[in-house]
Amino acid sequence: MFFWISIAIAGAALTLIASRRAVRYASLLAQGLSLPPFLIGITIVSVGTDIPEIANSIVASLAGHGDLNVGDSVGSVMTQITLIFGLLPFFSAKFSIDRSRTAMIGGFTILALALGIVIVSDGMLSRMDAAILIAAWIVLSALAWKFAPPLSEPVLPMGSSRMIFHGFLVLLFLALVGVGASAFVKALIEISAGLGVPEYLISFFGASLGTSLPELAVDVTALRDGKRDLAVGGILGACLVDSTLSIGSGPLIAPTLVTAGLATKGAIIAMAFTAIAVSTVSIRKQHDRRSGLFLLFLYGTAYIFFIAV
Repeated sequence: MFFWISIAIAGAALTLIASRRAVRYASLLAQGLSLPPFLIGITIVSVGTDIPEIANSIVASLAGHGDLNVGDSVGSVMTQITLIFGLLPFFSAKFSIDRSRTAMIGGFTILALALGIVIVSDGMLSRMDAAILIAAWIVLSALAWKFAPPLSEPVLPMGSSRMIFHGFLVLLFLALVGVGASAFVKALIEISAGLGVPEYLISFFGASLGTSLPELAVDVTALRDGKRDLAVGGILGACLVDSTLSIGSGPLIAPTLVTAGLATKGAIIAMAFTAIAVSTVSIRKQHDRRSGLFLLFLYGTAYIFFIAV
């Protein structure tokens, strides 16, 4: 057991470090664009920071462990919107929240989770199901770009760079993400078997905590650089990615079975806590340590709800 726990920690560490590097060089590849920070956050940054979840989705699906995919992805939504979002004010000063944009992306995430409940109700994630989830991410992201309210920050200045070299580095670090994710998933399978705990439960709480760390690192850095829209857009966009693209990536390659009851319970909890967290910061129009403490309280409460209900 100690061996597999060590492998899980090493795999998670490699995944997180490599994904952070991949995001950095992918951002350099995006130079030359002049896009609003919030829109960059909900798409480019969110997909980049969700590389660990997407990698886990693919590896878990190929291994025939659909619960690890769905548990990690749905658990990441709940972890990011409560724990990670709640920690942000403790790493920077309080910051304002755009009510319309936050409510829009939060609503899209809840809608996507509801779609996921319908899709997993038969206990199977087919290629068609995966295609529907990925299409939902594309459509909802497009709607976010089309109907996002006026900007509150200027577009990010970006210049040209060494594209070929950075492209090579992106591919290299993405490959390392895959290696780390493979070790992480294998270790989780062995740990869950050894403890007799359902894979979904371990992935919903344990794996999601590890794979959500890139969001914390990237968003704290953005806040300290004064890029509030990029940080908020990144964390909200990551929740949308996890509820759609992340879940669908693996089954698109290798359809898998899932435990419908646990997947539904996890999605309902994630929906409820997303609604509460988004409503809290939207109504207050700011996020400070008071709202941060409340979101941290929600994260702790999620454990009780999942076990007791």
